[in-house]
Amino acid sequence: MLRFSSVTYTYPHATAPAVRDIDFNLATGEVLLCTGRSGCGKSTLIRLANALIPHYLYGELHGEVTAAGQATGDSTPTELARHVGTLFQDPERQFFAITVRDELTIGLKWRGWDSDRIETAVAESVSLFGIEDLMGQTLLGLSEGQKQKVALASLMAAQPKLLLLDEPSANLDPESTVELAKILLMLKKRGVALFVVDHRLAYMRDVADRVLVMDAGRIAAEGDFGLLEDAALRERHGLRSVNVSDRRSLLPDAQLLENQDFFACRDLTFAYPKSQTVLENISLAFSPGRIIALLGENGAGKTTLARLLTGLKKPLGGCVLAGGREIKPRRLAAHAQVVLQNAGHQLRMQSVAAELEDALPCDRPLEEKNGAIQYFMDRYAISYLAGRHPQSLSGGEQQRLSVACAAIRSPRVLILDEPTSGLDGENMRNMAASMERAAKDGACLLLITHDLELMNLVCTEKIVLRKQQHEVNSHENN
Repeated sequence: MLRFSSVTYTYPHATAPAVRDIDFNLATGEVLLCTGRSGCGKSTLIRLANALIPHYLYGELHGEVTAAGQATGDSTPTELARHVGTLFQDPERQFFAITVRDELTIGLKWRGWDSDRIETAVAESVSLFGIEDLMGQTLLGLSEGQKQKVALASLMAAQPKLLLLDEPSANLDPESTVELAKILLMLKKRGVALFVVDHRLAYMRDVADRVLVMDAGRIAAEGDFGLLEDAALRERHGLRSVNVSDRRSLLPDAQLLENQDFFACRDLTFAYPKSQTVLENISLAFSPGRIIALLGENGAGKTTLARLLTGLKKPLGGCVLAGGREIKPRRLAAHAQVVLQNAGHQLRMQSVAAELEDALPCDRPLEEKNGAIQYFMDRYAISYLAGRHPQSLSGGEQQRLSVACAAIRSPRVLILDEPTSGLDGENMRNMAASMERAAKDGACLLLITHDLELMNLVCTEKIVLRKQQHEVNSHENN
Protein backbone atom coordinates (compact mmCIF):
# COMPACT_ATOMS: atom_id res chain seq x y z
CA MET A 1 0.00 0.00 0.00
CA LEU A 2 2.99 2.31 0.62
CA ARG A 3 6.50 1.59 -0.64
CA PHE A 4 9.69 3.64 -0.41
CA SER A 5 12.51 2.34 -2.61
CA SER A 6 15.99 3.88 -2.09
CA VAL A 7 14.50 7.34 -1.56
CA THR A 8 16.73 10.35 -1.00
CA TYR A 9 15.30 13.87 -1.11
CA THR A 10 16.84 17.35 -0.72
CA TYR A 11 14.71 20.48 -0.34
CA PRO A 12 15.38 23.41 -2.70
CA HIS A 13 18.40 25.46 -1.55
CA ALA A 14 19.23 22.94 1.20
CA THR A 15 22.82 21.78 1.52
CA ALA A 16 22.04 18.25 2.71
CA PRO A 17 19.23 15.72 2.11
CA ALA A 18 16.23 15.82 4.41
CA VAL A 19 15.88 12.04 4.08
CA ARG A 20 18.48 9.61 2.79
CA ASP A 21 18.35 5.99 1.55
CA ILE A 22 14.82 5.26 2.80
CA ASP A 23 13.45 1.77 2.17
CA PHE A 24 10.28 0.33 3.71
CA ASN A 25 6.93 -1.23 2.83
CA LEU A 26 3.52 -0.76 4.46
CA ALA A 27 0.93 -3.45 3.75
CA THR A 28 -2.86 -3.32 3.67
CA GLY A 29 -4.27 -3.35 7.22
CA GLU A 30 -0.87 -2.61 8.78
CA VAL A 31 0.06 0.23 11.15
CA LEU A 32 3.55 1.68 10.90
CA LEU A 33 4.64 4.17 13.57
CA CYS A 34 7.41 6.59 12.64
CA THR A 35 9.11 8.59 15.39
CA GLY A 36 12.30 10.51 16.06
CA ARG A 37 13.67 13.93 16.96
CA SER A 38 12.03 17.09 15.61
CA GLY A 39 13.43 17.84 12.16
CA CYS A 40 14.65 14.28 11.52
CA GLY A 41 12.62 13.89 8.32
CA LYS A 42 9.32 12.37 9.51
CA SER A 43 7.05 14.98 7.94
CA THR A 44 9.12 14.84 4.76
CA LEU A 45 8.18 11.16 4.45
CA ILE A 46 4.50 12.16 4.56
CA ARG A 47 5.02 14.83 1.86
CA LEU A 48 6.71 12.21 -0.29
CA ALA A 49 3.88 9.73 0.29
CA ASN A 50 1.06 12.14 -0.64
CA ALA A 51 2.94 13.56 -3.66
CA LEU A 52 3.39 17.08 -2.32
CA ILE A 53 6.95 16.13 -3.14
CA PRO A 54 7.73 16.36 -6.06
CA HIS A 55 4.62 18.11 -7.45
CA TYR A 56 4.50 21.05 -5.02
CA LEU A 57 7.84 21.02 -3.23
CA TYR A 58 10.39 20.39 -5.97
CA GLY A 59 13.96 19.89 -4.82
CA GLU A 60 16.05 16.86 -5.79
CA LEU A 61 14.46 13.42 -5.52
CA HIS A 62 16.06 10.02 -6.12
CA GLY A 63 14.33 6.67 -5.77
CA GLU A 64 10.64 5.84 -6.03
CA VAL A 65 7.58 6.18 -3.79
CA THR A 66 4.41 4.20 -4.49
CA ALA A 67 1.16 4.92 -2.61
CA ALA A 68 -2.10 2.99 -3.06
CA GLY A 69 -0.61 1.38 -6.15
CA GLN A 70 0.33 4.69 -7.81
CA ALA A 71 3.83 6.08 -8.31
CA THR A 72 3.78 9.50 -6.65
CA GLY A 73 6.10 10.91 -9.28
CA ASP A 74 3.42 10.24 -11.91
CA SER A 75 0.31 10.99 -9.80
CA THR A 76 -0.58 14.46 -8.55
CA PRO A 77 -1.69 15.08 -4.95
CA THR A 78 -5.24 15.56 -6.28
CA GLU A 79 -5.24 12.18 -8.00
CA LEU A 80 -3.76 10.41 -4.98
CA ALA A 81 -6.28 12.04 -2.63
CA ARG A 82 -9.00 9.73 -3.96
CA HIS A 83 -7.33 6.85 -2.13
CA VAL A 84 -4.86 8.48 0.28
CA GLY A 85 -5.92 10.69 3.19
CA THR A 86 -3.47 13.02 4.97
CA LEU A 87 -3.87 14.56 8.39
CA PHE A 88 -1.45 17.47 8.69
CA GLN A 89 0.16 18.59 11.94
CA ASP A 90 -1.92 21.79 11.82
CA PRO A 91 -5.45 20.69 10.79
CA GLU A 92 -6.46 24.24 9.85
CA ARG A 93 -4.23 23.97 6.80
CA GLN A 94 -6.46 21.35 5.22
CA PHE A 95 -9.86 22.94 5.82
CA PHE A 96 -11.77 24.28 2.81
CA ALA A 97 -15.18 25.11 4.27
CA ILE A 98 -16.57 27.40 6.96
CA THR A 99 -18.79 25.01 8.92
CA VAL A 100 -18.11 21.52 10.22
CA ARG A 101 -20.96 20.04 8.19
CA ASP A 102 -19.69 21.55 4.94
CA GLU A 103 -16.12 20.43 5.67
CA LEU A 104 -17.29 16.83 6.04
CA THR A 105 -19.22 16.86 2.76
CA ILE A 106 -17.14 19.02 0.42
CA GLY A 107 -14.59 16.34 -0.43
CA LEU A 108 -17.29 13.75 -1.07
CA LYS A 109 -19.14 16.12 -3.41
CA TRP A 110 -15.85 16.70 -5.24
CA ARG A 111 -15.62 12.93 -5.72
CA GLY A 112 -19.06 12.94 -7.34
CA TRP A 113 -20.82 10.86 -4.69
CA ASP A 114 -24.63 10.99 -4.64
CA SER A 115 -26.42 12.60 -1.70
CA ASP A 116 -27.52 9.33 -0.07
CA ARG A 117 -23.98 7.94 -0.09
CA ILE A 118 -22.64 11.21 1.30
CA GLU A 119 -25.20 11.29 4.10
CA THR A 120 -24.44 7.69 5.12
CA ALA A 121 -20.66 8.19 5.07
CA VAL A 122 -20.80 11.45 7.03
CA ALA A 123 -23.18 10.02 9.65
CA GLU A 124 -20.89 7.05 10.23
CA SER A 125 -17.78 9.21 10.51
CA VAL A 126 -19.47 11.73 12.83
CA SER A 127 -20.59 8.91 15.12
CA LEU A 128 -17.12 7.34 15.04
CA PHE A 129 -15.49 10.53 16.35
CA GLY A 130 -18.35 11.64 18.62
CA ILE A 131 -18.67 15.11 17.06
CA GLU A 132 -22.45 15.26 16.65
CA ASP A 133 -22.63 18.44 18.75
CA LEU A 134 -20.15 20.22 16.44
CA MET A 135 -22.02 19.80 13.15
CA GLY A 136 -23.62 23.26 13.10
CA GLN A 137 -20.55 25.14 14.32
CA THR A 138 -17.95 27.11 12.38
CA LEU A 139 -14.46 25.67 12.15
CA LEU A 140 -12.80 28.83 13.43
CA GLY A 141 -14.72 28.61 16.71
CA LEU A 142 -13.44 25.12 17.55
CA SER A 143 -10.65 24.21 19.92
CA GLU A 144 -7.52 22.67 18.40
CA GLY A 145 -8.54 19.24 19.65
CA GLN A 146 -11.98 19.60 18.08
CA LYS A 147 -10.40 20.69 14.79
CA GLN A 148 -8.25 17.57 14.92
CA LYS A 149 -11.31 15.36 15.31
CA VAL A 150 -13.15 17.12 12.46
CA ALA A 151 -10.14 16.73 10.15
CA LEU A 152 -9.93 13.01 10.95
CA ALA A 153 -13.68 12.58 10.49
CA SER A 154 -13.49 14.33 7.11
CA LEU A 155 -10.73 11.98 5.98
CA MET A 156 -12.53 8.86 7.15
CA ALA A 157 -15.80 9.85 5.50
CA ALA A 158 -13.99 9.45 2.15
CA GLN A 159 -13.07 5.83 3.03
CA PRO A 160 -9.36 5.97 2.06
CA LYS A 161 -7.18 2.91 1.50
CA LEU A 162 -4.14 4.61 3.07
CA LEU A 163 -4.03 7.16 5.88
CA LEU A 164 -1.00 9.39 6.57
CA LEU A 165 -1.25 10.89 10.04
CA ASP A 166 1.18 13.63 11.12
CA GLU A 167 1.11 13.99 14.93
CA PRO A 168 -2.54 12.82 15.26
CA SER A 169 -2.43 12.85 19.08
CA ALA A 170 -0.78 16.27 19.42
CA ASN A 171 -3.94 18.27 20.17
CA LEU A 172 -6.01 15.58 21.87
CA ASP A 173 -6.77 15.20 25.56
CA PRO A 174 -5.82 11.86 27.15
CA GLU A 175 -9.35 10.48 26.87
CA SER A 176 -9.54 11.38 23.18
CA THR A 177 -6.10 9.84 22.64
CA VAL A 178 -7.39 6.55 24.07
CA GLU A 179 -10.33 6.82 21.66
CA LEU A 180 -7.93 7.53 18.81
CA ALA A 181 -6.06 4.30 19.55
CA LYS A 182 -9.36 2.38 19.40
CA ILE A 183 -10.26 4.04 16.10
CA LEU A 184 -6.88 3.18 14.59
CA LEU A 185 -7.36 -0.45 15.63
CA MET A 186 -10.80 -0.46 14.05
CA LEU A 187 -9.47 1.02 10.80
CA LYS A 188 -6.70 -1.56 10.82
CA LYS A 189 -9.30 -4.34 11.00
CA ARG A 190 -11.10 -2.75 8.04
CA GLY A 191 -7.95 -3.08 5.97
CA VAL A 192 -6.84 0.56 6.00
CA ALA A 193 -3.07 0.99 5.90
CA LEU A 194 -1.86 3.57 8.45
CA PHE A 195 1.41 5.49 8.46
CA VAL A 196 1.49 7.35 11.78
CA VAL A 197 4.11 9.98 12.59
CA ASP A 198 4.08 10.86 16.29
CA HIS A 199 6.28 11.83 19.20
CA ARG A 200 3.84 10.41 21.73
CA LEU A 201 4.39 6.70 21.88
CA ALA A 202 2.51 5.16 24.78
CA TYR A 203 -0.93 5.12 23.12
CA MET A 204 0.47 3.18 20.14
CA ARG A 205 1.67 0.21 22.21
CA ASP A 206 -1.18 -2.12 21.17
CA VAL A 207 -1.76 -0.45 17.80
CA ALA A 208 1.53 -0.33 15.88
CA ASP A 209 2.68 -3.44 14.02
CA ARG A 210 6.10 -1.95 13.29
CA VAL A 211 8.14 1.09 14.29
CA LEU A 212 10.61 3.22 12.34
CA VAL A 213 12.97 5.41 14.36
CA MET A 214 14.35 8.27 12.27
CA ASP A 215 17.50 10.23 13.03
CA ALA A 216 19.17 12.86 10.82
CA GLY A 217 17.13 11.79 7.80
CA ARG A 218 17.91 8.07 8.01
CA ILE A 219 16.11 5.06 9.44
CA ALA A 220 18.14 4.47 12.59
CA ALA A 221 16.16 1.53 13.97
CA GLU A 222 13.27 -0.66 12.83
CA GLY A 223 11.27 -3.36 14.56
CA ASP A 224 8.16 -4.06 16.57
CA PHE A 225 6.99 -1.79 19.40
CA GLY A 226 9.21 -3.67 21.82
CA LEU A 227 12.33 -1.97 20.50
CA LEU A 228 11.08 1.28 22.10
CA GLU A 229 11.32 -0.34 25.54
CA ASP A 230 15.09 0.14 25.26
CA ALA A 231 15.78 3.22 27.41
CA ALA A 232 19.25 3.65 25.87
CA LEU A 233 17.75 3.74 22.38
CA ARG A 234 15.15 6.32 23.44
CA GLU A 235 17.84 8.47 25.04
CA ARG A 236 20.09 8.17 22.00
CA HIS A 237 17.37 9.32 19.60
CA GLY A 238 15.59 11.84 21.85
CA LEU A 239 12.37 9.84 22.16
CA ARG A 240 9.55 10.07 24.65
CA SER A 241 8.61 7.50 27.24
CA VAL A 242 6.54 4.43 26.36
CA ASN A 243 5.06 4.24 29.87
CA VAL A 244 3.22 7.38 30.97
CA SER A 245 1.07 7.46 34.10
CA ASP A 246 -1.98 9.69 34.46
CA ARG A 247 -1.38 11.79 37.60
CA ARG A 248 -4.07 14.40 36.98
CA SER A 249 -6.28 13.17 39.78
CA LEU A 250 -3.29 13.23 42.15
CA LEU A 251 -2.42 16.87 41.44
CA PRO A 252 -3.83 19.07 44.22
CA ASP A 253 -6.21 21.85 43.28
CA ALA A 254 -4.46 25.19 43.04
CA GLN A 255 -4.52 27.25 46.20
CA LEU A 256 -5.90 30.44 44.67
CA LEU A 257 -4.81 33.20 46.98
CA GLU A 258 -7.02 36.13 47.96
CA ASN A 259 -4.11 38.52 47.45
CA GLN A 260 -4.59 40.03 44.00
CA ASP A 261 -1.49 42.26 44.00
CA PHE A 262 0.52 40.06 41.61
CA PHE A 263 -1.93 39.06 38.86
CA ALA A 264 -5.62 38.16 38.98
CA CYS A 265 -8.91 38.09 37.12
CA ARG A 266 -12.30 38.88 38.59
CA ASP A 267 -15.67 37.59 37.29
CA LEU A 268 -14.47 37.05 33.70
CA THR A 269 -17.34 36.18 31.39
CA PHE A 270 -17.17 35.49 27.67
CA ALA A 271 -19.31 34.10 24.84
CA TYR A 272 -18.65 33.88 21.12
CA PRO A 273 -21.21 35.50 18.78
CA LYS A 274 -24.36 33.40 18.36
CA SER A 275 -22.96 30.85 20.80
CA GLN A 276 -23.54 29.78 24.37
CA THR A 277 -21.45 31.26 27.15
CA VAL A 278 -17.95 29.78 27.18
CA LEU A 279 -16.75 31.20 30.51
CA GLU A 280 -18.85 32.69 33.27
CA ASN A 281 -17.75 34.60 36.40
CA ILE A 282 -14.21 33.16 36.48
CA SER A 283 -12.12 34.61 39.32
CA LEU A 284 -8.51 33.56 39.86
CA ALA A 285 -5.41 34.99 41.53
CA PHE A 286 -1.84 33.98 40.80
CA SER A 287 1.46 34.27 42.62
CA PRO A 288 5.08 34.01 41.39
CA GLY A 289 7.06 30.81 41.17
CA ARG A 290 4.18 28.44 40.43
CA ILE A 291 3.57 26.08 37.52
CA ILE A 292 -0.16 25.37 37.35
CA ALA A 293 -1.81 22.93 34.97
CA LEU A 294 -4.99 24.37 33.42
CA LEU A 295 -7.00 21.28 32.58
CA GLY A 296 -10.30 20.45 30.92
CA GLU A 297 -11.64 18.55 27.93
CA ASN A 298 -11.40 19.93 24.41
CA GLY A 299 -13.77 22.92 24.14
CA ALA A 300 -13.92 23.69 27.86
CA GLY A 301 -12.59 27.25 27.36
CA LYS A 302 -8.93 26.91 28.30
CA THR A 303 -7.55 28.78 25.27
CA THR A 304 -10.33 31.37 25.55
CA LEU A 305 -9.29 32.07 29.15
CA ALA A 306 -5.67 32.46 28.02
CA ARG A 307 -6.72 35.01 25.39
CA LEU A 308 -8.73 36.98 27.95
CA LEU A 309 -5.89 37.05 30.48
CA THR A 310 -3.48 38.39 27.87
CA GLY A 311 -5.78 40.89 26.17
CA LEU A 312 -6.23 39.05 22.89
CA LYS A 313 -9.97 39.03 23.55
CA LYS A 314 -12.19 41.45 25.46
CA PRO A 315 -14.44 39.95 28.13
CA LEU A 316 -18.19 40.52 28.14
CA GLY A 317 -17.86 41.07 31.87
CA GLY A 318 -15.24 41.18 34.60
CA CYS A 319 -11.66 42.41 34.50
CA VAL A 320 -7.97 41.49 34.79
CA LEU A 321 -5.71 43.02 37.45
CA ALA A 322 -1.93 43.36 37.71
CA GLY A 323 -0.18 44.95 40.66
CA GLY A 324 -3.60 45.37 42.25
CA ARG A 325 -4.86 47.64 39.42
CA GLU A 326 -7.38 46.89 36.71
CA ILE A 327 -5.57 46.67 33.36
CA LYS A 328 -7.24 47.39 30.02
CA PRO A 329 -6.94 44.51 27.50
CA ARG A 330 -4.62 46.46 25.20
CA ARG A 331 -2.16 46.97 28.08
CA LEU A 332 -2.06 43.39 29.30
CA ALA A 333 0.84 42.31 27.06
CA ALA A 334 3.21 44.13 29.42
CA HIS A 335 2.12 41.82 32.25
CA ALA A 336 1.09 38.51 30.67
CA GLN A 337 2.22 36.59 27.61
CA VAL A 338 0.68 33.61 25.85
CA VAL A 339 2.11 31.14 23.38
CA LEU A 340 -0.81 29.75 21.41
CA GLN A 341 -1.03 26.26 19.95
CA ASN A 342 -0.40 27.38 16.38
CA ALA A 343 2.99 28.81 17.26
CA GLY A 344 3.79 29.80 13.69
CA HIS A 345 0.91 32.29 13.66
CA GLN A 346 2.78 34.44 16.19
CA LEU A 347 5.98 34.64 14.17
CA ARG A 348 6.35 37.51 11.68
CA MET A 349 10.01 38.50 11.31
CA GLN A 350 12.60 37.41 8.75
CA SER A 351 14.84 35.38 11.07
CA VAL A 352 14.84 33.63 14.42
CA ALA A 353 17.22 36.21 15.91
CA ALA A 354 15.02 39.04 14.60
CA GLU A 355 11.95 37.52 16.29
CA LEU A 356 13.70 37.63 19.66
CA GLU A 357 14.99 41.14 19.05
CA ASP A 358 11.48 42.30 18.14
CA ALA A 359 10.18 40.91 21.44
CA LEU A 360 12.51 43.12 23.48
CA PRO A 361 11.75 46.75 24.43
CA CYS A 362 13.18 49.23 21.92
CA ASP A 363 14.94 51.30 24.60
CA ARG A 364 17.26 48.54 25.82
CA PRO A 365 20.97 49.06 24.94
CA LEU A 366 22.19 47.07 21.93
CA GLU A 367 24.77 45.12 23.93
CA GLU A 368 22.14 44.15 26.50
CA LYS A 369 19.75 43.12 23.72
CA ASN A 370 22.36 40.93 22.03
CA GLY A 371 23.21 39.26 25.33
CA ALA A 372 19.55 38.52 26.06
CA ILE A 373 18.95 37.16 22.56
CA GLN A 374 21.89 34.77 22.78
CA TYR A 375 20.92 33.70 26.31
CA PHE A 376 17.37 32.76 25.27
CA MET A 377 18.49 31.08 22.05
CA ASP A 378 20.80 28.91 24.15
CA ARG A 379 18.12 28.28 26.79
CA TYR A 380 15.61 27.04 24.21
CA ALA A 381 18.16 25.22 22.02
CA ILE A 382 17.59 27.34 18.91
CA SER A 383 21.01 28.99 18.47
CA TYR A 384 21.69 26.89 15.37
CA LEU A 385 18.54 28.38 13.80
CA ALA A 386 19.48 32.05 14.37
CA GLY A 387 19.51 33.00 10.67
CA ARG A 388 16.61 30.80 9.54
CA HIS A 389 13.24 32.22 8.53
CA PRO A 390 10.71 31.31 11.27
CA GLN A 391 8.19 29.96 8.76
CA SER A 392 10.79 27.50 7.44
CA LEU A 393 11.13 25.79 10.83
CA SER A 394 9.51 22.54 11.91
CA GLY A 395 6.49 22.72 14.22
CA GLY A 396 8.62 21.84 17.24
CA GLU A 397 11.23 24.46 16.37
CA GLN A 398 8.54 27.13 15.95
CA GLN A 399 7.14 26.13 19.34
CA ARG A 400 10.48 26.61 21.07
CA LEU A 401 11.03 29.97 19.36
CA SER A 402 7.57 31.26 20.33
CA VAL A 403 8.11 30.30 23.96
CA ALA A 404 11.50 32.02 23.94
CA CYS A 405 9.93 35.20 22.50
CA ALA A 406 7.33 35.24 25.27
CA ALA A 407 9.80 34.47 28.07
CA ILE A 408 12.33 37.11 26.97
CA ARG A 409 9.76 39.81 27.90
CA SER A 410 9.87 38.68 31.56
CA PRO A 411 6.06 38.67 32.06
CA ARG A 412 4.39 38.22 35.45
CA VAL A 413 2.30 35.39 33.98
CA LEU A 414 3.42 33.16 31.14
CA ILE A 415 0.65 31.06 29.60
CA LEU A 416 1.72 28.16 27.42
CA ASP A 417 -0.97 26.51 25.31
CA GLU A 418 0.16 22.98 24.45
CA PRO A 419 3.86 24.00 24.39
CA THR A 420 5.07 20.45 23.73
CA SER A 421 2.52 19.36 21.10
CA GLY A 422 5.21 19.14 18.40
CA LEU A 423 8.21 18.29 20.55
CA ASP A 424 10.23 15.11 20.79
CA GLY A 425 11.24 13.69 24.16
CA GLU A 426 14.56 15.50 24.35
CA ASN A 427 13.10 18.92 23.58
CA MET A 428 10.08 18.27 25.79
CA ARG A 429 12.44 17.71 28.71
CA ASN A 430 14.42 20.82 27.74
CA MET A 431 11.17 22.81 27.65
CA ALA A 432 10.24 21.50 31.10
CA ALA A 433 13.60 22.65 32.48
CA SER A 434 13.07 26.09 30.91
CA MET A 435 9.66 26.38 32.54
CA GLU A 436 11.16 25.59 35.92
CA ARG A 437 13.82 28.26 35.39
CA ALA A 438 11.17 30.84 34.42
CA ALA A 439 9.23 30.04 37.59
CA LYS A 440 12.39 30.41 39.70
CA ASP A 441 12.94 33.78 38.03
CA GLY A 442 9.60 34.93 39.47
CA ALA A 443 6.98 34.24 36.81
CA CYS A 444 3.79 32.27 37.34
CA LEU A 445 3.31 29.71 34.58
CA LEU A 446 -0.14 28.60 33.52
CA LEU A 447 0.21 25.46 31.46
CA ILE A 448 -2.62 24.38 29.15
CA THR A 449 -1.67 20.86 28.22
CA HIS A 450 -2.92 17.38 27.48
CA ASP A 451 0.66 16.10 27.68
CA LEU A 452 0.70 13.78 30.68
CA GLU A 453 4.45 13.28 30.40
CA LEU A 454 5.11 17.03 30.68
CA MET A 455 2.57 17.40 33.48
CA ASN A 456 4.32 14.72 35.48
CA LEU A 457 7.62 16.58 35.15
CA VAL A 458 6.70 20.14 36.11
CA CYS A 459 3.17 20.68 37.45
CA THR A 460 2.48 20.62 41.17
CA GLU A 461 -1.13 21.87 41.15
CA LYS A 462 -4.09 22.26 38.83
CA ILE A 463 -7.12 24.31 37.84
CA VAL A 464 -9.89 22.43 36.04
CA LEU A 465 -12.37 24.04 33.65
CA ARG A 466 -15.44 21.96 32.99
CA LYS A 467 -17.35 22.12 29.73
CA GLN A 468 -20.85 23.66 29.88
CA GLN A 469 -20.82 24.24 33.64
CA HIS A 470 -17.44 26.04 33.35
CA GLU A 471 -16.79 25.65 37.02
CA VAL A 472 -13.29 26.38 38.26
CA ASN A 473 -12.25 23.43 40.38
CA SER A 474 -10.04 24.83 43.16
CA HIS A 475 -9.94 25.35 46.87
CA GLU A 476 -10.91 28.99 46.53
CA ASN A 477 -12.70 30.69 43.67
CA ASN A 478 -12.30 34.20 45.08
